Amino acid sequence: MTSIQNKVEQDENIDIEIPLILEAIYQKYGYDFRKYSRSHIKRRLLHRMAIGHFESISQMQNMALRSKDFFMELLEDLSINVTEMFRDPEFYASFRENVIPSLKTYPFIKIWHAGCSTGEEVYSFAILLREEGILDRCQVYATDFNRKVLEIAKQGIYPIRNLEQFERNYKKSGGKSKLSDFYTMKYGSIKLDQNLVKKVVFADHNLVTDSVFAEVNLIICRNVLIYFDKDLQSRVINLFHESLSSSGHLCLGTKESLKFTSKEYHFLDIDPKQKIYKKIWVKHV
Repeated sequence: MTSIQNKVEQDENIDIEIPLILEAIYQKYGYDFRKYSRSHIKRRLLHRMAIGHFESISQMQNMALRSKDFFMELLEDLSINVTEMFRDPEFYASFRENVIPSLKTYPFIKIWHAGCSTGEEVYSFAILLREEGILDRCQVYATDFNRKVLEIAKQGIYPIRNLEQFERNYKKSGGKSKLSDFYTMKYGSIKLDQNLVKKVVFADHNLVTDSVFAEVNLIICRNVLIYFDKDLQSRVINLFHESLSSSGHLCLGTKESLKFTSKEYHFLDIDPKQKIYKKIWVKHV
């Protein structure tokens, strides 16, 4: 058999094995990655296969079923934990202009930060809300299915190597003071002011399998849906629609969209470029 034939056969086996390991993970541990983007899943599984020196995904599946420690490593690979403070600063500038005036009219504001990962964006929003004078009126639910990243988010401690990028983002986002007002430096890390998260509840919630847990005025879920297939994206958008109060706002990532979902016409585009939407009432005929 030629090397090309070997490569074709290996690729075919991988495409067969991927749904099997995802089903095994779901049956054994309850984490459902079956509707995640196949390209994302394949890339992460092959990465773990290479660094773990596995001969096949089936061999890796056997290890995941027999070793909880190995499964937790695999879970970290499959989780989406790419984030930074004031990521996409143009979005935050638009949020200040287009959403804050509406939020200021509420006596009490409930916010759901879905897929919060390690928490940098949770603290970013808390800083923004404090600068706008409404943080004390907010109750924030910051959720993720990965308990390890939730613990990092609760602590608010991040490597100092990221600070320069955080500072640039904050300035571009329309920050009204200095980012250094909100953190202290110690032992090569920065620690965010814990007063920022006094009104934040960090909680375990899985967008794939869990249901509505609160009615909120604002949902922030940026750069998560891009890792889901179209069916799962629609399910999550339906979940967000159910969770939002009348005239509530939804914020997605710049590469995400409501187009081609069943709720496309249930939201008004507030900023099409920055993917800020407002829930509207739609008359059923």
